[in-house]
Amino acid sequence: MAIPKIPTYVMPTQALDNRVDWQVAADRAVLLVHDMQDYFIDFYDRNAAPIPELITNTRRLLDLAHEQGIPVVYTAQLPEQSAAHRGLLQDMWGPGLTAQPQRKSIVSELAPIDGDTVLDKWRYSAFQKSDLLQRMQAQGRDQLIICGVYAHIGCMMTACEAFMNDIQAFFVCDALADFSLQEHEMALRYVAQRCGSTQTTDALINSVAVVLPASVNELRALIAGHLQVVASEIRDEDNLLDWGLDSIRMMTLLESWRRAGRELTFLALAEQPTLAAWWNLLTDETQKTESVLA
Repeated sequence: MAIPKIPTYVMPTQALDNRVDWQVAADRAVLLVHDMQDYFIDFYDRNAAPIPELITNTRRLLDLAHEQGIPVVYTAQLPEQSAAHRGLLQDMWGPGLTAQPQRKSIVSELAPIDGDTVLDKWRYSAFQKSDLLQRMQAQGRDQLIICGVYAHIGCMMTACEAFMNDIQAFFVCDALADFSLQEHEMALRYVAQRCGSTQTTDALINSVAVVLPASVNELRALIAGHLQVVASEIRDEDNLLDWGLDSIRMMTLLESWRRAGRELTFLALAEQPTLAAWWNLLTDETQKTESVLA
C-alpha cells in the first residue's frame, strides 16, 4: 500500500515539556536531514503548510551546521531496491521510490554540498543497515539533531535508536512533517517523554551561540569538523587548502567569527591558510577587543 496524499495541516510551533534539559553543543552534534527527497515531499501540497515551514527551517538548520562545523548527514532511499533489500517495507508500503526513480533527489532548496554525507536509507531508523553510529563515534559526536519526514515513522525511530546508543536526540518540532497533525504531535510527545528533547528551530539556533575557539586545539577541532577529518591529523603549519578547505567554508568561518566580534578579512585568512596563522589572527583580534573594552 503506497503512502496516501497528505492533507495540509498547521506546523506545530512550540516544543513540549521535556523530561531532560539537554543543550546542543556544536562540537558534539550531528545534523540529520531525514528523507527529504522529492518523492516523499510530493505527497504534500508543496505550497501549503507544513511544507514551506519545513523547508525554511531545515534550511536554517543547515546554515547553522555549516557555519558551526556541525557535520551534516542526509538519508535518502535508493531509486532501485531488490525485494531482499526492501524487505518488509514492501509489504507495508509497496515498491516505494522504485516506482518513481526520477524523484530520488533531495529537494533542491536543501541540496547537499561538498563535505555533507548522504547515507543510503534501508529501514525506518537511519541507524539501521548504515554506518551512522560508527561515523558519530569516530568523530566523538554524541548528539543528533533530527529534521525531515516523516516525524512518527523514520524520524521518531531514529531518535529512539539514538537514545538506546547513548546519543542525545534533538527533535526539531517545526522542522519535521508527518501524515497529519495528530501523528506529528504524537511523535513529539513520545520523544519528549521517552527518548529525547523537542526543540523549536529558533530555540535550537539561539542555544548554539557563536563561541570562538579558546585554543589552537579547539580551532583545529572546528576546522576538522568542517572538513570531516580527524582533528589530530591536521598540523599547525599545514596548508588548510591542501586538506580541502575551500572558499565557501572559509567564508562560513569568517562570517561566524565576524558575528562574534572579530574584524577579520577573507584576504587575511587566504594569505596564510594555516592553523598557526589563523590562531594568531584570532588572538590579535581578541587582544584588540580587550584593549578597547579596557
